[in-house]
Amino acid sequence: MSYKIKSRIWIESDNNVLLGEGRVHLLKAIQETGSLSKAAKSLNISYKKAWQLIDSVNKSAKKPVTINSIGGKGGGGAELTDYGLSLVNAFDDINKNCWEFLDQQLEKIKLL
Repeated sequence: MSYKIKSRIWIESDNNVLLGEGRVHLLKAIQETGSLSKAAKSLNISYKKAWQLIDSVNKSAKKPVTINSIGGKGGGGAELTDYGLSLVNAFDDINKNCWEFLDQQLEKIKLL
């Protein structure tokens, strides 16, 4: 018999979600594409939804996580701040360590 532990991690600030898997995917997509619009398309979410998620992260974080430039003839853009990148890296590290811990805990069930 094969067992699995299922879990999702998110980090809250004052009862608002700061980071979770979806928000981290969006931040990574912004970093890769240089654009909130392109990031939203790559994740198959609306621009409005992406903007709301980033706005929520920025309001919950200690510092801004993105730098945005207004569109125009050459188009706008977005990129992560150093703080935003450090949040993404910290979340990835926490998530990885959590899964390693849960895998170790699952051994207790397998031994029964």
